[in-house]
Order: sequence, then structure tokens, then C-alpha cells
Amino acid sequence: MTTIMITGANGQLGSLILENLRSRIPVGQIVAGVRKVEQAALFREQRIEARKVDYDLLESLEEAFHGISRLLLISSSHTDDDVRLAQHKRVIDAAKQSGVRHLLYTGFAFPQQSADRSKPGNVHTMTEQAIIESGLEYTFLRNALYIDFVGVLGLKEALSSGELVTAPGGWKFNSVGRRDLALAAAAALVEEGAGNRIYELTATHTWDFADLAEVLTEVAGKPVVHRQDEGIQHWIYAFMSQLDTASTSGDLEQLMGRPVTPLRDSILPFIV
Repeated sequence: MTTIMITGANGQLGSLILENLRSRIPVGQIVAGVRKVEQAALFREQRIEARKVDYDLLESLEEAFHGISRLLLISSSHTDDDVRLAQHKRVIDAAKQSGVRHLLYTGFAFPQQSADRSKPGNVHTMTEQAIIESGLEYTFLRNALYIDFVGVLGLKEALSSGELVTAPGGWKFNSVGRRDLALAAAAALVEEGAGNRIYELTATHTWDFADLAEVLTEVAGKPVVHRQDEGIQHWIYAFMSQLDTASTSGDLEQLMGRPVTPLRDSILPFIV
């Protein structure tokens, strides 16, 4: 019997993946990996086994992964990438030692590769490389930038003022919501056959701030225009400039078996 574990199972993405898994396989085949087992009451109510998974404790990881066939490593939320990479490598080592057959990992879509091989990549590409070198079967679930980033753009203010103001640039976005990504991850977890697959989980078409203003216009029932302003300063723009937010793929829709959630529906939680 295939037993599947999700690490970070009580996080936003992990809990949604678990929700989708429950409709696909018996709960007896699902194990929730959580940092604090005392916070796993909901899983116990659902008759899902919960095990302590602490990325900082190798011994606890080897014990937690015993009997697990397929393991989803949801990337660490630590703010220091050196710490994150060390945590990921502990999970990889423990998975191999514990007999896990297949390791899935959530990274960023279309990672930018440095032309200078002497320079290290980002934490996601280095984690993927460590997984490949481990010899484990793998699936890389490369997630687009979460649609959540619109929450810092002042959408409610735009609805009120009739103006969406952003930093200058030719911004294009392949962003999607966690619910779509979770549905795709659940499908990948129960996928038949061998591993060594890479999925770029993005929207099939990009959208831009002008499209966002059109959606806001529809929601507001009055015009909302987009304007660029060099005076706009926010960390999100520097962060996004380091990512490939423009490339697209059909992998997400393929795994979900349906179209991605429309932009209007995706942003509604951030304006109500």
C-alpha cells in the first residue's frame, strides 16, 4: 500500500493539499507531517495520522518517514536561505535513509539559471540538485508566484479612488492561487508510474496590471484605471524582478484536469 506524507501539513498550502488528497485516496494512506503534533487535532478528527516533522532534527525525521512511500517536501518558510537549504538536505537524507521511494518538492516556476557555474543557484535549484544527487525518484512541483501578492497592491484603495497605482515596468504575471496549486499537487502525489518529472505550475496565459484594473472596474461597477508611478516603493517589486513571472505552461491545467481559476475569482478574497 502506498503511504503518502505531506510536510508542513497544517500550513496554508499543505492543508489544502490534504483536503484534496482525502477525496482521492483512503485517509489511512495519508500522513500529516507537522512541526507541533499538539496542533494536529483537526487531522485526528479526520482520522489522519499526524507525525512530528521538524526540519532541524534529523533523528525525528528518520522516525517520521518510516513506512512512507511518497513524501512531499513543502519548502521551509525560514527567512535565511542557508538555513532553508540545510533543512531541506536533512529531509532528503532522512527520506533516503528511511526508505522513501519518491520525493516531491515545491519550488518556484521556471527558475532562472545563472550563466556563471561558479555562482550558487537559489535555494530551490540547489534543493532540486540535492534531490537528484540522492538517487531518489522525484517530482518537482515548481509553483508560480502566489496570487496573494496582489494583497499588497492597494486593491481596496484602487476600488475607492478609481486608480490602481504601481511601480513602472513591463510586468507580466503567470500567478495562480493556492487552491489550484494544491489540487495539482494532490494529483501529482497519486500519479501512477515512475518519477523524475518536472511540472511548471503556472497560468496558461499571462496577465498584467491593465488586466487587473479591468477586473477591478468590473467589480467596482465604475472605471478603475492603471497608472505607473516612479515614487511607488515596495519590496514586492524587487522580489518579483528576481523571478520569472512571465513564462507559462499547461502543466497546471493538465494535472488539475480543468482550467485555472479566472483572475477575477482569484483576487476576490483580497478585496472583500
